[in-house]
Amino acid sequence: MSEFVVMGLLPVMAADLLPGEWAASQPTAIATAGWVITAYALGAVIGAPAIAGSVARFPRRWVLVGLATALVVSNGLTAIAPTFGLVIVARFLAGLPHGAYFGIAALAASDLLGPGRRARGIAIVLTGLTLANVVGVPLGTYLGQQADWRIAFVIIAAVFGVAAVAILIAIPTRPGNASRTFRAELGVFRSGQVWLALGIGAIGFGGYFAVYSYIAPIITDVAGAPDHVVPWVLVAMGIGMTVGTLVGGTLADWNLPRTLIGCLAAMILVLLLLGLTAQWMLPLAIFVFLLGAVSQATTPTIQARMMGVAGDNQAIAGALNHSALNVGNSLGAILGGVVIALGLGFAATAWVGALLAAGGLLLAIISLAIERRDRPQRVLETSPR
Repeated sequence: MSEFVVMGLLPVMAADLLPGEWAASQPTAIATAGWVITAYALGAVIGAPAIAGSVARFPRRWVLVGLATALVVSNGLTAIAPTFGLVIVARFLAGLPHGAYFGIAALAASDLLGPGRRARGIAIVLTGLTLANVVGVPLGTYLGQQADWRIAFVIIAAVFGVAAVAILIAIPTRPGNASRTFRAELGVFRSGQVWLALGIGAIGFGGYFAVYSYIAPIITDVAGAPDHVVPWVLVAMGIGMTVGTLVGGTLADWNLPRTLIGCLAAMILVLLLLGLTAQWMLPLAIFVFLLGAVSQATTPTIQARMMGVAGDNQAIAGALNHSALNVGNSLGAILGGVVIALGLGFAATAWVGALLAAGGLLLAIISLAIERRDRPQRVLETSPR
C-alpha cells in the first residue's frame, strides 16, 4: 500500500498540491504529480543495496522490526507534509527502507520453508503486497477521493506499526552472520548475470508501471467512467496480482527460465491489447486484471533468478531485486508522463509499457543464452581430473 496507493490518488494529490497547474491543465498537473511516484522509487533504488548490505550481519528479526518502524515514521511524515516539495522528500524517505524490507523478509520466508521452495517463499511475502492492492489501495483511493488523500498515509503508518509487532511475534530469533560485511555483500556486483537480472527487473517491469502509474486517469478520462469506478478496477487488478504472485512462485520453482520468458511475453501481449481497448470499460477492466496477474507472476520469478545468480550475497541480492523493480517504477512513471505531456493521451502509456516489457524479454533471453553457453565450461572446470 505504501508503494501503490499513490497510483489511485494521483489526480486528487495533483489537485491539492499543484492547484495552479491543475487549473491550467489537469493532464499536465497529473504528469507533474507523477514525480511523487518517482521519488519513492528512487528512494528504494538507493536504499535497497545500501541498507541491505549494511545490515546483512545482524539478526533478520530485529532488522525487519527496525525497517518497519522507519516506514511508520516516513509515511507519517507524508501524511503531514504541507507542500508538494515536502511530500516528495517524505516519499523519498519512505522509499529508502522498501527494498531491504521486502528483500530480507523474502529471505526469512525462504529459509523457513526450506530447500526447493525458494520462489514460493518469495511469493508468500509478495502476496502481502498484492493483497494490499485488493483491500488497501482501493480503500485508500476511496477515502482519498471522498475525504483527504492524507488519510491513506495515516492508515499505512498504522499498518506498519501492526507489522512491527507481528514480526516480533512470528519471526524466530536467529543469530546473524558476522562474515557478511557490507564490503563482502558488494561482491555481488562483480557478476554479469546479476546486472542482467537487474536489467530484466528495471526495464521489463517498467512496462507495468507505465500503465499503473496513470491507471486512475485512464479509467476516468479514456474509458469515461466516474471516479467511484477507480477503486473497483484497482480491486480487480489486486486480485489479478494475488493470483499471479502465487502461480508465478509455483511455476518458477518448477521451471524458472520458461516462467520468466513466458511471463514477460504475456505482459507484452496484455499491454498491447489494453492499449487497443482502453476506451471501453469492460475490456479495460479485464486487461487490467490480466496485467496485474502476468506482471506479478514475473516478480517472484525475477527475484528467484536474482538470488540464484548472486551466490553467497543473498541479503543484498534480495533487496537489489526490489531496487530494480523500483527503477522500473520510476522509469515507467517518467516515460508515461512524457507521452502524456506530449499530448499523446493516457492510453499511450500502454505502448510505452509494451516497449519496456519487450526490452526486459530481450535481456532475459540474453541472460539465459549466456548461462547455457557457460554451463559446459563450468562443468568441465569442476569435474575431477
